[in-house]
Amino acid sequence: MTTATSPYPFWLAGRTATGNDTLDVTSPWDGRLVGTVSLPDEAQTQQAVAAAAEVAEEFAATPAHVRAAALDHVVRRLGERSEEVARLISAENGKPMKWARGEVGRCLSVFRWAADEARRFNGGEGQRLDSDAGGEGRLAFTRRFPYGPVLGIAPFNFPLNLCAHKVAPALAVGAPIVLKPAPATPLSGLLLGELLAETDLPAGSWSVLPVPNDRMPDLVQDERLPIISFTGSAPVGWSILDSVPRKRVTLELGGNGAAVVLADYSSEADLDFAAQRIATFSNYQGGQSCISVQRVLADASVYDRLVPKIVAAVESLTTGDPEDDATDVGPLVSEEAARRVESWVEESLAAGARLLTGGKRDGASFAPTVLEEVPAETNIGSEEVFGPVVSVSRVEGEEAAFAAVNDSKYGLQAGVFTHDLQAAFRAHRALDVGGVVVGDVPSYRADQMPYGGVKDSGVGREGVRFAMEDYTYERVMVLTGLQL
Repeated sequence: MTTATSPYPFWLAGRTATGNDTLDVTSPWDGRLVGTVSLPDEAQTQQAVAAAAEVAEEFAATPAHVRAAALDHVVRRLGERSEEVARLISAENGKPMKWARGEVGRCLSVFRWAADEARRFNGGEGQRLDSDAGGEGRLAFTRRFPYGPVLGIAPFNFPLNLCAHKVAPALAVGAPIVLKPAPATPLSGLLLGELLAETDLPAGSWSVLPVPNDRMPDLVQDERLPIISFTGSAPVGWSILDSVPRKRVTLELGGNGAAVVLADYSSEADLDFAAQRIATFSNYQGGQSCISVQRVLADASVYDRLVPKIVAAVESLTTGDPEDDATDVGPLVSEEAARRVESWVEESLAAGARLLTGGKRDGASFAPTVLEEVPAETNIGSEEVFGPVVSVSRVEGEEAAFAAVNDSKYGLQAGVFTHDLQAAFRAHRALDVGGVVVGDVPSYRADQMPYGGVKDSGVGREGVRFAMEDYTYERVMVLTGLQL
């Protein structure tokens, strides 16, 4: 890739290209120029989509070992360049290096899982039809085929790994993909394109286009892109789905993740562990994660012992320069984002919430913050904060805790701290979310597991194999005249 002094090209049908306009990418931490990105014009965007449509049939017929080998190559090259890639993530996103390195490791896993799945996916399934008299001598054989090219729209908070969650499953099933990285953090997606360019994937099977957001609707509406995978805000996601009701759309939207601490989780060791996990995962990525801990619902019997531990654990986090290996919490993606969080905290305090620690902004940075008893009608009480803020509330028993989790328009994941296996199964049954994490915070995600939500948290599931299923459909072939 080029340096910050000359424009980064984009990837058009697997080859570098430049346009007439550029975009400067700056560090949220100190405002320095990280890189200048060349932007595709409308004609170039159309070329990329046309190339994807043209190669779709050929790519779908590509042998599985070819696709798997390309995905394996990305795994190897990411491993070789992991520190460089982590520093790029940190520079453009403001993510502390410890979390940036973790993101690179997760991206490795996504491509490794995709390579494995490419080898075993779509193997076919036979079904005897002579269970009915009219089906004698007939066998139904089912395989999965791609719907067609995918439009992947990725957010800024995981600028590499959430691009990987669009790209790797598409390539694994033989579906061309046009990837649109977030305008605030396009460099990681462009670097991923550099690794893909080293493979033998057919021209046109992938493009990485840093298209401005105001031109996104044209891509969304393009009939040559029948699959859309979007990660971002609920208003934008639902507007996409409403505008293209006949397309296959996966939406990974927001959340306001709750961590429930039940009465049986009561030893000092239990509460120390819960407090540390809550403190870490309400503030990791600057709180800019859909499954960060936003709400803590603690049983009244443990509340007064737990909350001071959470406050102490939050206050022990190291904030500052994201390039410092000791930093736990860096800046938000922009000063504008930090100002929004600041205004929401001020609104909650004015409505009666109590500030236990934090609450201060410095440029794009916002101090890790704990609020107590935030009113439900405030933004922090009802919306996704997407910042380093957690609220703590006292609840009377399991039923009240689960009702409080469900009293939200979001339903992504929830964490339940308990040792009671029956309580774990009750939580799994009662909580209206896409995932329940028992014994930990809602922020746990393994990249191979099904991941997604209900209500305003979206539709569909990611997780490599589950995304591959979303990108494909079953086609049945009936064989006749067989001696079964």
